[in-house]
Amino acid sequence: MTSNKLFILLTSLLLLILGSSIALNILLYNQAKKYYLQVNETRLDPSGLSHYPVNLKKTTDKDKIRVIFFGDSRAEGWISPKIGGYEFINRGIHAQTSVQTVQRFEYHINSLQPNIVIIQVGVNDLKTIALFPERKDSIIANCRNNIKRIVDESKSLGAVVILTTIFPVGEVPIQRKPFWSDDIESAVNEVNTYIATLAEDKVVIFDAFSILADNQGMMLQEYASDELHLNDQGYEILNKELVQRLDKIKT
Repeated sequence: MTSNKLFILLTSLLLLILGSSIALNILLYNQAKKYYLQVNETRLDPSGLSHYPVNLKKTTDKDKIRVIFFGDSRAEGWISPKIGGYEFINRGIHAQTSVQTVQRFEYHINSLQPNIVIIQVGVNDLKTIALFPERKDSIIANCRNNIKRIVDESKSLGAVVILTTIFPVGEVPIQRKPFWSDDIESAVNEVNTYIATLAEDKVVIFDAFSILADNQGMMLQEYASDELHLNDQGYEILNKELVQRLDKIKT
């Protein structure tokens, strides 16, 4: 190889490394900015009380069954099924933990007088295990207790509860791997096992995890928009199952 060709090769390699470094830094900066905004938003409104209006008219149509999606961003992104006879209202908030949803339940749900409450929450609790591994047991216990409390408060309103298992997680991107742990997946399985024990007359367990997961317990790629969230196709497959459960509920 001539010195000229070697120079061109080395220059191309250096430019490739430099370009990759710049791209990674931009990616890391955007990720850091996202979390910084979330942290400060939480400081201003820890429970997200200002996220939704409180004075929504209590009854918009007495002939319709009122269904509320409640929980974190996975609930917030849930696209309502297009079926007659139901009124769907969404009260999910991105990035919220189970304790935040407990704290805002009365504020956001009570006045709506729901017939059915669909609950999807917990992954934001469990993903913190990577940051606080020594607190793993207490994080899981608190998540379980908060989910149980949301179920109980929904029942106290006379609502039927559709309690979903926590969705699986998908492929974790490189910028998130330093803040991830295999213990998160095992914690999701542990909480989902507990969720199954809450089934009773007015509590329907909707095993969303099994619908969305592959043989390795990871979110199927065709349903994922990122490592934590579903795309439209994912919600579509969930809604096929949800409609069947709604048809069986007597409110």
